[in-house]
Amino acid sequence: MITATAALVLLAAAGPWQAVAPGVEVGRFPAARKAPLGDSVITVVRVDPRLHHFRLLSSALLKKPANATAPEWVGEPGVMGVINASMYRQDHRTSVAYLRQDAGVNNGTWTKDRAVFLAGPARTGLPPAQIADDTCQDVPALVPAYATVAQNIRMIDCQRRNVWAQQPRRWSTACVGADGSGRVLLIHARSPFTVHDLVDELLGLPLDLRRLMYVEGGPEASLYVKVGDRVVVSEMGSFETGFREADDNRVFWPLPNMLAFGPR
Repeated sequence: MITATAALVLLAAAGPWQAVAPGVEVGRFPAARKAPLGDSVITVVRVDPRLHHFRLLSSALLKKPANATAPEWVGEPGVMGVINASMYRQDHRTSVAYLRQDAGVNNGTWTKDRAVFLAGPARTGLPPAQIADDTCQDVPALVPAYATVAQNIRMIDCQRRNVWAQQPRRWSTACVGADGSGRVLLIHARSPFTVHDLVDELLGLPLDLRRLMYVEGGPEASLYVKVGDRVVVSEMGSFETGFREADDNRVFWPLPNMLAFGPR
């Protein structure tokens, strides 16, 4: 039987990835094209959902009086890391698309967005976590079988093609992907790319990317992972065309809804 220490040693030898815990690896990849600001590095946290469970943390569902920052959300019991669950409405509580944890519904309205993050299957035979695409999967049949459901904007299609139209606007971005082995990829680019260009960059990285969905942009884009007492990833966004056109944000913004993971 392989020990946890031996597993970490094996993972540490896996190319650009650094093992920070069993089933959790961090990769930092310089982009091929340079953004106008920042270091143009893309941070990816690769999580094995067989070893870690995902769930939604929602201020509204947890009846919190105020939103928390990413580091504060990681202070919740059993949480190792968080990323934005979705964009949110002007009330700073409600997701722009369907969002549910167990019987608690943050937003019960489905939009035309194509991607749905699913975690916590209620029956055997289903992946522990996946991003479903309603153009090639039966999403209505899958949704009732999962405890965590978060609808978001699709960034690549089922054939791994970039579906985000090019545009002049650019911003910091947080997104969530899945690879060919079923691992969940939590992705953060602080440097402001157009989303189309960022998708092309991600498709060119050694990620084996099969699904990808957009969860937030600008200074709200957050990714934070803490293993024991050690912070291993601490990424917040800054630039957003037409909103905050600077790379000077150095604080995490309070956020209403987060995708969280922690050891099973």
